[in-house]
Amino acid sequence: MQNSFTLNEAQQKLEYYCAYQERCHDEVQHKLRSMKMIPDAIDVIIVHLIAHDFLNEERFACSFARGKHRIKAWGKIRIINELKFRHISKYNIDTALKQITEDEYMTTFNQLSETHWAGMRESNSLKKRKKFCDFLLRKGFESNLVYEKVKALEKDNAL
Repeated sequence: MQNSFTLNEAQQKLEYYCAYQERCHDEVQHKLRSMKMIPDAIDVIIVHLIAHDFLNEERFACSFARGKHRIKAWGKIRIINELKFRHISKYNIDTALKQITEDEYMTTFNQLSETHWAGMRESNSLKKRKKFCDFLLRKGFESNLVYEKVKALEKDNAL
């Protein structure tokens, strides 16, 4: 494997890297550091990628939020935490969350919770309730939604 890259080689490699899928600044910096690029070269390449629209944090955040919600059924809290972990600004996080409509969010939440509840094989109602709540909270849904849903499902099943 090649140990060092010229500025143009690294720039071209990162253009492909960013064109393949949306990336955040952190991922690009990590990739450049793994290529053993010096800090000045990293700055030059990142400026080039931003100027030529290969790197756009707002676009990344929106794509990330839509994808994680639709594909992995993550709630807003988990999406926010993952974006914060990637050092995305509050403005971009807020913009990204607007990509998920309230109807879509609640539809996903209801489908996921009802499917999970129906699929649980726990006979102890307290354990079942705890496992259910833990699952949805881990997925990043708001606690008030989770607790209201568990009450509704318990009431429906008691009938």
